[in-house]
Amino acid sequence: MKVLFAGGGTAGHINPALAIADYIKAQNPDAEISYIGTAEKLEAKLVPQKGYEFYTIKVAGFRRSLSPKAIIHNISAVKMAATSTLNAKKIIRKINPDIVIGTGGYVSGPVLKAAQNLGYKTAIHEQNAFPGVTTKMLAPKADAVMLAMKEAEKYLKINKNMYITGNPIRQELLNIDRETARKKLNLGDKPLILSFGGSLGARRVNEAVSDLIKWHNGSNKYYHIHGTGKIGYEAMLESLKDTKLSSDIMVREYIDDMDVCMAAADLVICRAGAITLGELQACGKPSILIPSPYVAENHQYHNALTLKNDGAAELIEEKDLSGESLIKTVEKLIGDNNKLQEMSLNARKNAITDSNKRIYDIIMGVLSNS
Repeated sequence: MKVLFAGGGTAGHINPALAIADYIKAQNPDAEISYIGTAEKLEAKLVPQKGYEFYTIKVAGFRRSLSPKAIIHNISAVKMAATSTLNAKKIIRKINPDIVIGTGGYVSGPVLKAAQNLGYKTAIHEQNAFPGVTTKMLAPKADAVMLAMKEAEKYLKINKNMYITGNPIRQELLNIDRETARKKLNLGDKPLILSFGGSLGARRVNEAVSDLIKWHNGSNKYYHIHGTGKIGYEAMLESLKDTKLSSDIMVREYIDDMDVCMAAADLVICRAGAITLGELQACGKPSILIPSPYVAENHQYHNALTLKNDGAAELIEEKDLSGESLIKTVEKLIGDNNKLQEMSLNARKNAITDSNKRIYDIIMGVLSNS
């Protein structure tokens, strides 16, 4: 069994591919896993670490601007698009996979297009509530389109081979309960606020959380763990330099024990990436979501809206984000145990915790119809 993956640019596209790949290998140890990505992005680091065969093509996304710099970039992107599809075909012929699976990002477009043109079986996994351009373009010819969120169905003009699978969830998040997690963190009974903006950070989120920390610092009412991200760490420390933080508040550059912190948390403040939202649902965590406005097609807003409409989250758009608005929202939720419990139940009710198995079964179904 030979499986070729294509996806990249961000962890939100790479980690689902690696989770699916790991599950396939667990069920079929003899399976041969290959991956096509780009040499400059995160997949070039993460995929080889897993031991999977890694190939690269050159590809670039288009910029929605008429500035001279954007026009020059887009001309280069058009040239790359032509050569990337040809290079993808060469790699696909060399590997001769049984199926090619795309998980999003600019690189998955030319690879899946090449595979479809060559007559190979293809499958797509779409993580977001609002499908990306690549998914919309390639879905009609795909043998399976796997959606993390049911809301994505209405944006795709196909009426067959669509399946709701959820997003792959890290198993460690499902294997720890709140009490065990709080013991690991040496926490008592006070509510824990967990906040983060992503591995690289988010300036506006950090600024608002800084005001939130100053608001409740010294009150002895809450624990608070905040991950600034790599870029925002020094700026966050600078903003808090005149604040003597209590021992209940922990500011970290990166949260490397997210499974423990997530399990222990009573309220989570974060962006609205698809994988993060799947984890919030699986763990049943009430949340305040601040969608990034800097992503393609504003898909994080659509993601966040699904949890808000379910009654599992509050939503603050970045244009409305301030220390004052965040404090007001936290204050409304954190002191209302009944509300938090209701939000927790609402988060869990649409959680999909067997995503890997669902995806695997669909892939095997496609292959059995060869």
